[in-house]
Amino acid sequence: MGAEPATRGVLYVIACGAPAAADVHHLVPLAQAAGWQVHVVTTPMGERFVNVPELDRLTGDRVRSAYRMPGEPKGLPPADAVIVAPATFNTINKWAGGIADTFAVGLLCEVMGFGVPILAVPLLKAPLARHVAFARNVACLEEMGVRVLFDPDAPPESRMPSWERIMQELRSVVRERHSRE
Repeated sequence: MGAEPATRGVLYVIACGAPAAADVHHLVPLAQAAGWQVHVVTTPMGERFVNVPELDRLTGDRVRSAYRMPGEPKGLPPADAVIVAPATFNTINKWAGGIADTFAVGLLCEVMGFGVPILAVPLLKAPLARHVAFARNVACLEEMGVRVLFDPDAPPESRMPSWERIMQELRSVVRERHSRE
C-alpha cells in the first residue's frame, strides 16, 4: 500500500451542541495533517460550544452556522467527506427525518444526495440513546450509507472516541467508498 496522497480533498466537520464540540479544534490539525482542506459548520447550539475565532484561524475560513442570505456568495466548496462529531440526539433524528431546519442538517441532507462519505459520531446521554426514535434513525442513516461510530454500552466518559480514532474511521469510510466506485 502506498503513501496517502498529499491532498485528500474537502472535509466538512459538523459540530453539534455537546461538550465534546469544545475540543473540535483538536480535530482540525489532525485532518489537515492527513491532507484535508477543513471547513467547520456548527448547529446553532454547537456554535456556543466551539471556539469560533480559533477554528477560523486554523481553517483559514469562517465557521458557518446559518443559511446564507439571497445574494450572498456560496462559501463552501463541494465536500469530499464529512465528519459529524459530536452528533446530538436532535441532529441525528432531524437528519434521518429530512428536517432541514438548520444549515448543518440541511447541508447533511444535501451531501447525502451526492454520495459523499459521511461519518457520524453521536454523543448523547444513555436514556436518549435508548429512545426508540434514536435507534430507528441511526439504522435509517446507516441504510442511507452513513457510517455511525457509536457504542451505546460504553461508559459515559468513553462514549466519544478520540479524534485520532475518528480520523482512522474516516480513512476507512473513504477507502470503502472509493473501492465501490
